[in-house]
Amino acid sequence: MGGLQSGGGTSAVAASAHAGCERFRLTDPFITRRTRKVLAARIGHPDAGAGIPEARWTRAMTFESLVRSERFVSELLTKTVGRLDLARPEAVRRRDCHGTVAGTAAELAAAHRDAESSGQATMLTALAVPYLDLEDIPDATPVQPDFAIVCPREEDGRTAGSWLIMGDAKDYERIRSRIDDGRMLKGFLQVALGAESAAAWSGLPAGMRVHRCGALAVPRNAFLQPEAVVESLDDHRIEVRTRADERLKARAELGDDAPAENGLGPYVAGLTANFDPHGCATCNLFFYCRAELRGSGDSLAVLTEIGIDRLRRPAVAGLVSGDGADGSAPRSVVDQVRATVTGLPSWTGRLRTDPCGLPGTIDLVLVKSDASALGAHGVAVRRMRADGPTAWTRRVFADPQSPLTRRAVMRILGAAIRESREAGTGPVHLVVPDQPTADLLATAADSLAGVELSRLRWQHDLDSGRPALTFDGEPATLPEPLHDDERLAVAFLLEQDRARAMSLRTPVVDLRAVLAAHVTPGGPAVDAGRLDYLLTWAEATGPLDHREVSDAVAERPETPGARLSNVASDAIDRARRAEDTAAYEALVGAALDYRVEVLERAHRVLGGLGISRLREAHRVLEADAQEIWGRRVALQASDLVRFSRMHPRWRNSHVDLLDADRTCFEQLTCLADTAAARDRAADAGVRELALATVIGLDPIRLDVRSRRLADGSEVVALHVGDHAVVERPDTVFKIQKGSFKLGRMPVGTLRRIDDAGGLGWDPLVVPDLAVGDTLVLADTAWFTRFKSGHEIAVKRPSPDDRSAPKPTCTPDAYTEDPEEHQYCCRPHTAAEAEWADTLAERRSRGELNPEVWPPLVDEERFDVGPHDERPPLAAAPVPGHLTLDDLD
Repeated sequence: MGGLQSGGGTSAVAASAHAGCERFRLTDPFITRRTRKVLAARIGHPDAGAGIPEARWTRAMTFESLVRSERFVSELLTKTVGRLDLARPEAVRRRDCHGTVAGTAAELAAAHRDAESSGQATMLTALAVPYLDLEDIPDATPVQPDFAIVCPREEDGRTAGSWLIMGDAKDYERIRSRIDDGRMLKGFLQVALGAESAAAWSGLPAGMRVHRCGALAVPRNAFLQPEAVVESLDDHRIEVRTRADERLKARAELGDDAPAENGLGPYVAGLTANFDPHGCATCNLFFYCRAELRGSGDSLAVLTEIGIDRLRRPAVAGLVSGDGADGSAPRSVVDQVRATVTGLPSWTGRLRTDPCGLPGTIDLVLVKSDASALGAHGVAVRRMRADGPTAWTRRVFADPQSPLTRRAVMRILGAAIRESREAGTGPVHLVVPDQPTADLLATAADSLAGVELSRLRWQHDLDSGRPALTFDGEPATLPEPLHDDERLAVAFLLEQDRARAMSLRTPVVDLRAVLAAHVTPGGPAVDAGRLDYLLTWAEATGPLDHREVSDAVAERPETPGARLSNVASDAIDRARRAEDTAAYEALVGAALDYRVEVLERAHRVLGGLGISRLREAHRVLEADAQEIWGRRVALQASDLVRFSRMHPRWRNSHVDLLDADRTCFEQLTCLADTAAARDRAADAGVRELALATVIGLDPIRLDVRSRRLADGSEVVALHVGDHAVVERPDTVFKIQKGSFKLGRMPVGTLRRIDDAGGLGWDPLVVPDLAVGDTLVLADTAWFTRFKSGHEIAVKRPSPDDRSAPKPTCTPDAYTEDPEEHQYCCRPHTAAEAEWADTLAERRSRGELNPEVWPPLVDEERFDVGPHDERPPLAAAPVPGHLTLDDLD
């Protein structure tokens, strides 16, 4: 790695997730003159896991090529300039700087002249700008922004020079129509580094100024069509300047000579590492830092190794040293440390409230393609019937990127949903092995819903004698209508997307999260994010070494969730590119088989656990909600509404509904889960619960650890020791229309007793108690109270029936009385036809793109348009020294 590595891919250090780690910062190639991958190998711990899958790299390079493509230059440029409220350019063009500083200087000068003389705007690609304060060092590598825009700068109505708007391209995946804020922040930090470097460069033409805002080109849909997001860089530039100064200072203190080959080990060992098993996994030095902790003579190093927060370590240090817990820590943290030390899993003792394995549930596993945001190599589905599970239905897709593949996945799932509904076995639940599988399905459904709604509008345009046009005024190509089963699956997944706001809704069930609620494994908590790791501990019959389990699971070529390991992803991608159909199908089939095996193992483990009496309460709540969803599907009214398109009035009206849902969820959780109830009761910010210790039996006296639950407070015991009172055989549980009623509960008033410690408690129903028992008490005012003195009730929240068909709505209701039914059962066909007419009127008045300035932004980002074909993938070798952290 020749030269002084200051920019290019290494410039990501200014925005890296690891920038807070001294060891990461001071092993920057800028300082060591070696990539971290090479450095890790030289010090004896080569990186074996932080690389980039070939298909993922190919997709990123494809997106960058689209940003430079003439097809999208005009759109990216004009929308960026328009969003900054700058003048409409007279013309646009693209120029290539060829990745050299000299070429960049020449093209900037030419673009500046064009902006001043003719009002032209230019997009420059493949730039190279000297790194901050290193312009005079010949071998320093430059910062390499993906693109920049030069446009006229006006003052007092005349052209006074030009603006330089820095930009970068990032192939970020959209999850449910949005990109997470953390990734966007990091992307804009890299844009800011380009802007700060350009502002300090003497080669900038006189009269050219770096704009305070920057542009980030990100995919707006599954076809990787780029869109520009514009944001102020003021704060970002301050941060990257600070990071750059740190790098320069560190290099100055070290001197011009990089650490010698034989001094690399001591040099790295002398740097302080801020180790986190979750965040550090994408660093090339992860294995070195982990081995350092594993070999440490400090017994407490294991707490850092498994990711216990440094502020919580003192509270659980005694568990490692053998002295026992000597502080307050959440039950989950204590269980994690205890399992790590003993090698045995910690079971919570909670009984099951999940629906997994019940008739009406559908199991699904998926193999995601790294070459596409919504691509799938294969899927397997089975349905649970009253007499047991059906056989698995498997499909391997030859073209994972194709929109037809997404539709095929939906048709398979839709058929299973239809059959489950026809069987009438209760609410439908889709069971998946992890959250990324649910995210991929929901995102694909969001995309297909957008396609279908666009189709309805365009079809109405054609029926009305108008041309079908996209949001930007380009000719549209009508897609095929969704099949009934496809639409059913899309509607179900959109219902789940809407249900994410509700704590009690579970249309899609994350099986890993369900199992994690019952068992806590040892080792790093991040490893428990894999269902197979969790199962290894749950199935253990003897002590395990958490390090051996972590290493063994990490080295497996297969994973239990949607995303592939790097090894499996590369093998599948190579077989597909080589058109080796047999090898491709065998590899995808093996990936599906592993996922199916893991999911079935999880069902067997859960099958050995007890069932909570409150499970039926959760089932009833989901059934009520799905009854309303069923009316949406039957009348095709608001069944395809994406969550991102919800009207503000709908969101505002849900404030009270969400509050009731959250309260009911917390109450049911505290009734059923002893560990969760204890953690909440120990939280000083929770007013309704408290911990108490039995200090006397005749009369019952309690040491109550609460200032609020005091003399005169009426309380109910939810848990005695490790046992939930609601699960006792003599506790009465009834599901009522407006509540879940509990009878024969230990309810009583706390009274001060003269000349005695603690508070007296006189419950009408006395539970079995012993001195020293720990109770979880709840204020009865938190529940509904009754005069019987032993009954409480959890108020049942109302279902989400806003903007939904009423029970009395019929297929002809809207046609017969549109005004009365416009907010309940208006079908999508009518709603989209009305919107199409509105758009046509606005277009005729010149209020839509491309006539209007500044250009309007399509917030819906539907995956259809004049260029809805898939882009050709740009095959390129993966640079060995880069990690996913560099790519993102």
